[in-house]
Amino acid sequence: MPQYTYSGWDGNRQKNCKGKIEAASQDAATMALRSQNIVVTEIREVVKVQKTKAKAKSGGGLGNMTIGTPVIKRKELTVVTRQLAILLSAGLPLIRSLRTLEKQAKNPPTMMVLGKTADIVEGGATFAEALSQSPESFDKLYLNMVRAGEASGAMEIILDRLAGFMEKAARIAGKVKSAMIYPSVIMSIAILAVVGLMIFIVPNFRKIFSDLLGPDEPLPGITEFLIACSDSMIETWYYWLIGVGIIIVGFKVAARIPAGKYALDWCKYYMPLFGPLIMKTAVSRFSRTLGTLMSSGVPVLSALAIVKETSGNDVVSDAVQKVYDAVKEGEGISGPLSRTKVFPEMVISMVEVGEETGKLPEMLDKIANTYDEEVDNSVSALTSLIEPLMIVGLAGVVGTIVIALFLPLTKIIEKMSG
Repeated sequence: MPQYTYSGWDGNRQKNCKGKIEAASQDAATMALRSQNIVVTEIREVVKVQKTKAKAKSGGGLGNMTIGTPVIKRKELTVVTRQLAILLSAGLPLIRSLRTLEKQAKNPPTMMVLGKTADIVEGGATFAEALSQSPESFDKLYLNMVRAGEASGAMEIILDRLAGFMEKAARIAGKVKSAMIYPSVIMSIAILAVVGLMIFIVPNFRKIFSDLLGPDEPLPGITEFLIACSDSMIETWYYWLIGVGIIIVGFKVAARIPAGKYALDWCKYYMPLFGPLIMKTAVSRFSRTLGTLMSSGVPVLSALAIVKETSGNDVVSDAVQKVYDAVKEGEGISGPLSRTKVFPEMVISMVEVGEETGKLPEMLDKIANTYDEEVDNSVSALTSLIEPLMIVGLAGVVGTIVIALFLPLTKIIEKMSG
């Protein structure tokens, strides 16, 4: 009897679960798990791949050698998904389509993953079961969309929809990343410039002041403070490096602890300046993911479970978990969504209208499109706001250093005149 591995939500224990089960088919395994009050988010048959074929697909030569598990990059996966949808819509069988994409793939990891998938499908497994053998390349969202396509018999439509989803998600992620990178680069340059002034320029001025005014001559307070900071940086530079290292390690450790990660995500979600952009991105991702899954035929509970795991932010993930629990008890989505206090009122109102009209997937797609535009506007506004702020801030710091260094010149001029 076939054996299946699964992951899902255990309603009895109120937590995520995973394990193995034997059943006559995948549907039988899913039904057996449902009888145990387990909502399945991922299930796949344990399929053995022939080693000879796997080796053949690796190319055999050093030029095609790939160290570790082969993974299709996200950008390339989007292209492969779009091309597969086109080939299937043209009437080509699935295996032939996979072989075609395998032959034209230029990236060895992509070639290996596609070849492995085609081998497993040829062995009698379903497309979703074959994809589940490469979890590093195909996430739960991808697998569940493919399962929905297999169940509905409209695989090419689902893949086309999935490719569109991935393209829009990548575009939004790229815009947010560019908005974050610009100020980070400017800030890094500013910090390096200030450190350079403090380490190399200020000590030279200190020597000039000592030679011309004498070592015991008092300097203006701001100049004394600047020289003290410079001396501290030069004499205790290793403490500064250790402090920066501790801060970086502290953030990384906190990000691995559930409570710490939630706190960091909360700060990002509600922080000034960048917070609204992060919130709009999260709302867009939530709406588009949930809408895409539901419009593809994925049950609402399974869709919410997937959205929770792919939200990318623990604040949103916690809110979706509360919605999941309420929907499981028979409630709609809009009410629990409102009680989380995480999503804007406009989103809740549009979800409520979608539930009332029976067009929730379409409404979620409209919400996603609306917030995609909001993200575009926020990125433009943020960039135009940050640039002058960074210039003013940098000018203020450098200007203060220059003033502190040139104030003692008045005493030097007076001494030389006298």
